[in-house]
Amino acid sequence: MAERILPEVRGRLTQNRALSDLTWLRVGGPADWLFQPADIEDLAGFLSALDPGVAVFPMGVGSNLIVRDGGLRAVVIRLGRGFNQIEVSGDTLTAGAAALDAHVARQAADAGLDLTFLRTIPGSIGGAVRMNAGCYGSYMADVFQSARAVTRSGEVLSLSAEDLNFRYRQSDLPDQAVITDVTLRAPKGDMAELHARMADQLAKRDATQPTRDRSAGSTFRNPAGFSSTGRADDIHDLKAWKVIEDAGLRGHRIGGAQMSEKHANFMINTGDATAADLERLGEDVRKKVYDSSGITLEWEIMRVGEPAAE
Repeated sequence: MAERILPEVRGRLTQNRALSDLTWLRVGGPADWLFQPADIEDLAGFLSALDPGVAVFPMGVGSNLIVRDGGLRAVVIRLGRGFNQIEVSGDTLTAGAAALDAHVARQAADAGLDLTFLRTIPGSIGGAVRMNAGCYGSYMADVFQSARAVTRSGEVLSLSAEDLNFRYRQSDLPDQAVITDVTLRAPKGDMAELHARMADQLAKRDATQPTRDRSAGSTFRNPAGFSSTGRADDIHDLKAWKVIEDAGLRGHRIGGAQMSEKHANFMINTGDATAADLERLGEDVRKKVYDSSGITLEWEIMRVGEPAAE
């Protein structure tokens, strides 16, 4: 795509941009182009003028992503400062899609709104909508009111919960559409109590997850079809970490990729992993869990791009 002439923009267009430093796992090849739009008008104008034959890949903060070693033959769109504002009015909160989940949770708590489940979810609010992110028994679908998105053709859409048809770790966001902002309605709570709850959640996360390692959060969806509730009576039989551990795969390693010793459903880059190492490890875990239990694990981490040239 290097020879194509792309539309003029007010934001930033970078050719052959390495993506490894933009993902939490720190792997992957370059994108043909990286576009960081200045605002929604810049984004819509670019997409409407872009050759329809050019693929587009919306990218959040890379927290749940493996970019393969050969990179992406596409224009990667990554939202930045023009899309990270957070505003509260009454019991609703509107956030730009680039706002981090943790920042949304904290600002909501400051205003006495309970979005505490977002505090420990890695990533940005746009990605949280796309994946119907959730934990502790709460999901984006529970608080979602509406979102704006720009389609591949440059049209600005308003999306309802019905449009998105939320399911466990899934939604029906139109292909190649870029979410730009999200409005949530949250239950009210006491500010001090909400902040105390989030502090407790962080402490529990740090005690049970490899937060100091290069990971992408949960590698596989829970076969049970729901997230951990965080309650004392939570059932673990069909949790991804449990079936991985039961198959003897805690700490399992291929090259520089390893299933964490601390949390069996977290894949980590120990320092020199390639994207191929990580994907091979994940597929090996899926095969061995199936052989052990008959359960087919589904990837939660998105994998995109092309393998390295032979």
